[in-house]
Amino acid sequence: MSESSRKRVVVTGFGCISPLGNDVNTTWSAILAGVSGGGRISAYDPSPYKNQIAAEVKGFDAKALFGHRDARHMDRFTQMAVASALEAVKHAALPITDENRHRIGAIVGSGIGGSNTIFEQARVFFGGNPDRVSPFTVPMMIPDSAGGMIAIHLKIQGPNIAVVSACASGGNAIGEAAEVIRRGQADVMLAGGSEAAINPMAIAGLGNMTALSSRNDDPQHASRPFDKTRDGFLTGEGAAVLVLESLEHAQARGADVLGEILGYGCTNDAYHISAPSENGRGAADCMRMALNDADLKPEQIDYINAHGTSTPLNDKSETAAIKTAFGELAYDIPVSSTKSMTGHMIGAAGAIETVFCLLAMRDSIIPPTINYQIPDPECDLDIVPNKARAKEMNLVMTNSFGFGGHNATLIVGSGKNSLGIALPRRREAAHNG
Repeated sequence: MSESSRKRVVVTGFGCISPLGNDVNTTWSAILAGVSGGGRISAYDPSPYKNQIAAEVKGFDAKALFGHRDARHMDRFTQMAVASALEAVKHAALPITDENRHRIGAIVGSGIGGSNTIFEQARVFFGGNPDRVSPFTVPMMIPDSAGGMIAIHLKIQGPNIAVVSACASGGNAIGEAAEVIRRGQADVMLAGGSEAAINPMAIAGLGNMTALSSRNDDPQHASRPFDKTRDGFLTGEGAAVLVLESLEHAQARGADVLGEILGYGCTNDAYHISAPSENGRGAADCMRMALNDADLKPEQIDYINAHGTSTPLNDKSETAAIKTAFGELAYDIPVSSTKSMTGHMIGAAGAIETVFCLLAMRDSIIPPTINYQIPDPECDLDIVPNKARAKEMNLVMTNSFGFGGHNATLIVGSGKNSLGIALPRRREAAHNG
């Protein structure tokens, strides 16, 4: 596709379910206030287990939203994905009719999929009751059920696939959905991620690989990205879905433009099944790819929403990667991790963090990295410690990295400039350094 024919992709709506609130506004208010979503696990009795804390979604009532019958035929990750999509479509004021439903699609990522369904039905099976295993087990557990159920609820018939790239899934889903629009296969895509993996088996597995924080007595301070005393991540759950449209489609229907998807990078470390490469080479390449895709210079990025999981290896590796990609400029760019508040939402992380980037630009405020107490000399960037910071922003980057060496980076532009005129955009970018 020639440069001049490349379709511009904008964001016109978003929705979320998170450990901080069951809609975008509640979640964002908590983020700016520096509230932690961490607590002792309530979904089951965690006392027999080594890791007893998580960042759970609170008060989400799927039966009230979907009815008892439909709710029981969806895993929790699917329920939250559909709820987020409904909020996003309402926010975008997107009409769905017989005339346009074949031009509206969905790409929703999940790192694990129906983990709760797998755990519950395995208990039935290994309890000696194979005839009582639910006939909905397979459609409920597979990662593509989120996108499929969104399509069924909204009756949208365009491109619909799942992205599974561990903790990079949400970021990859948005990037790939933008590409579907750019190549003309859809006018609108619902894109995002969802995860619900707070059950004894998943928590035990993550805990036994020493990925999780062991601060059972202090869950609200357990997620401490870039702090020297960090000891692992806090498992989060939830979902986020964005409405992406071609710019011309959004303009034709008079939609409010909230931002623009400018650049997308996607690489792999090819190093280890769960650990990032220590020098961050694959992540650095991913950031450079996104900059190149957006035709932007490193000095034009106003803020980086880091992957920032709070594990000893990830935060050190990501710091090295940012330094490699940005050089000396790395010290001048604010970098924060909202996982300090939401916990690590795994396949939903990249999606909800993209929402946070759009809101940060809208409100001219950078979300903080909370629980930062002791500086780590190996993580010596400006990580916006503990309190939100006022700053005008037009171009921001968000990173998502996952087990298997998966890397995804998105660059988004602000809604206040996305309709064209002032935003440094592709060929114009070279003259706005």
